[in-house]
Amino acid sequence: MPATNLLSGKTAIISGGTTGIGRAIALAFLAQGCSVAVNHLDLDKDKRHLESLIAEAAALKESNSGAGSLAHLPGDVRDPETGTRLVAFALEQFGASRLDVCVSNAGICTFAEFLDLDGALFDKTVRTNLDGAFYLVQAAARQMARGQTPCGGSIIAVSSISALVGGGGQTHYTPTKAGVLSLMQSTAVALGRYRIRCNALLPGTIKTQLNEEDLASDEKRKYMETRIPLGRTGEPVDLGGPAVFLACDELSGYVTGAQLLVDGGLFVNLQ
Repeated sequence: MPATNLLSGKTAIISGGTTGIGRAIALAFLAQGCSVAVNHLDLDKDKRHLESLIAEAAALKESNSGAGSLAHLPGDVRDPETGTRLVAFALEQFGASRLDVCVSNAGICTFAEFLDLDGALFDKTVRTNLDGAFYLVQAAARQMARGQTPCGGSIIAVSSISALVGGGGQTHYTPTKAGVLSLMQSTAVALGRYRIRCNALLPGTIKTQLNEEDLASDEKRKYMETRIPLGRTGEPVDLGGPAVFLACDELSGYVTGAQLLVDGGLFVNLQ
């Protein structure tokens, strides 16, 4: 039988939580009894995603009385104050005295040739993917270490298989994901004394908004599938279980500073 109530009564924040991997993790947390506050940019083009997430969370609550509650707050993770506001919002919205889980997920990836890559795209990618992760993680850690008794919590950052391998059209993106992985390793050392666990999820080729154009070609998709031992590209839902595992103290209470590949075996097949 599927595990249930693994995160019952807990409170979490997730950046970039209305689409793709962030959305899938939010729904997985809700199903396990965790109340979740998601951050989003409040873009017109994404309103349908927000509305459908709200509807899906409500349906989940109706069918499962133990499901967590959903809340959302607009904000740009490049702003250092966004993380601070999201933490305070989550605690107030759910009447919680502690923040249990933080998932740093927000990120962008626009494929570009290295020789033609302009500074504006590089800056935006670094500011969003790396700076944004740093500020959100720092805000969550301050609450987990200094704002609640007993101290402690789980911080999960969504890195990428790209932290471990190169990508010709991703020379501005792969360094940020390597940086996110390194951030989790260093914060695991810095925050262990506060009983805060810090781990990274490394998705492989997952069908999200970031790469839907790249995978639109049947030829390209089939080529990618031949390199993946499990024979398929991933879906955002594939990250839900691993995130629940890292968020749950009973399952991963002695896991910190780790990197968990969720790639269908792609990385080992590339070696």
